[in-house]
Amino acid sequence: MQAIRSILVIIDPNLPDNLALKRARLIGSVSQAKLHLLVCDGKHEHSEYLARLRAELEDQGQTVAVHQAWHENLHQTIIAVQQAEGCDLVIKQHIADSPLKRALLTPDDWKLLRYCPCPVLMAKTEAPWTGGTVLAAVDVGNADLEHRTLHASIVNHGYDIASLAEGSLHVISAHPSAMLSAADPAFQLKETIEARYRDACKQFQAEFGIPDSHLHIEEGPADALIPRVCHELQAVVTVIGTVARTGFSGALMGNTAEVVLDTLESDVLVLKPKGIIDHLEELARR
Repeated sequence: MQAIRSILVIIDPNLPDNLALKRARLIGSVSQAKLHLLVCDGKHEHSEYLARLRAELEDQGQTVAVHQAWHENLHQTIIAVQQAEGCDLVIKQHIADSPLKRALLTPDDWKLLRYCPCPVLMAKTEAPWTGGTVLAAVDVGNADLEHRTLHASIVNHGYDIASLAEGSLHVISAHPSAMLSAADPAFQLKETIEARYRDACKQFQAEFGIPDSHLHIEEGPADALIPRVCHELQAVVTVIGTVARTGFSGALMGNTAEVVLDTLESDVLVLKPKGIIDHLEELARR
């Protein structure tokens, strides 16, 4: 988080709370990042509102730019400004859609998570980060280079946020159920599966000083396990990754991040590996 130089903050003048702006001020105060405030609206003028926010933030020592734009839809507007300004992080307040609307239409926030080339922080709660628990969710069952690099990034970002907030870092990884018919004997017993997953976590445990008591290796689907452990720990931020792929239907991400977005009772930071970021940046330039 220290390397962030520019943050795009999505401002909705209709929301009573600027949760995204609160998180941006905290991160910006530590990283000295420039804050770009963006209102996504092509119909109404918000220059006075943005000027007032800018003046307040500049009085607090922040470097600020303001923007109002609209490009076809919400996620394309955000990505267009993110690319134009070279922002390293997007922060947006998450607005949950109704189950019926989700069944009919892909939620705007899901599209942003799928297509945005840079990390996205979804602000969901008023809970202060200071002294709180940060939960880093990794899938150590996938050990290819792309996943290992993503795991390191997730834990690294979690460590940075915990350091920033003077809080504690926990790591979670969900493992599959044991199957006696599994070709690999290690996956025939729950105990051997858990031992393999714990071994896979030892490197970043040593690097970031994560004690065994802060490592949660449990059986079950990740989209159910992550929200439950987040609730039990009362985590203030959950860091999760995706190894999105693009095809004829567009950018498709492993949907754990999408599914848990509404159920997690914390802010959510979503990361992608470099190869996918490069591809999404190429798509954004077309």
